Amino acid sequence: MGRPSRALLSREIIARAALTVVDETGPDGLTMRALAERLGVKAASLYNHVAGKDELLDSLAELVNAEIDLAPLADPQWRDGIAGYARGYRAVFRRHPNTIALLARRRVEADRQLLGYEALLAALGRAGLGPADAAEAAAALDYLVLGSALETFTAGFARPAEEYRPEYPALAEALSESAARGGGLDERGFELALGLLLDGLAARV
Repeated sequence: MGRPSRALLSREIIARAALTVVDETGPDGLTMRALAERLGVKAASLYNHVAGKDELLDSLAELVNAEIDLAPLADPQWRDGIAGYARGYRAVFRRHPNTIALLARRRVEADRQLLGYEALLAALGRAGLGPADAAEAAAALDYLVLGSALETFTAGFARPAEEYRPEYPALAEALSESAARGGGLDERGFELALGLLLDGLAARV
């Protein structure tokens, strides 16, 4: 029998399967056994391409971060560039929210992660921030983007606004008035926070 025209497994194929497992089953569902079942191979076969769970997560980080568009950071209008980057960054992790628990507290080792931070810090430097201020700004942006991708404010309030009014009148009024504005409160909340962050950076430039 001839050899297959392409490798049945590779580090990228394994990482893409891992991303599918995490997207579908959550962070706790990613095990080497579950991944092997997804790929239709024995778990031992995976170790020919990834040394273990840590290396698998590095590959997963590389794959997810490769979806983040860094092009906006080259915009000479720094506010527009950073805002565009932040929205794209958030969109990626809203597509893959289950990866946040796996990646947010890990060391930053994947090349694409490092490239992203390099591009962001360089853009903040061109905007006029010193290195320490740029580092704080990058951290603040991470908190904003990943927090807003992980949590939905509105989903926590499942009852109609008026049902909260007897005991929680301020909450009821806020939810009611927000609904009257139309659109999504989560999106408006993110945009408000992003605008405030950019205003704060402008004050430091």
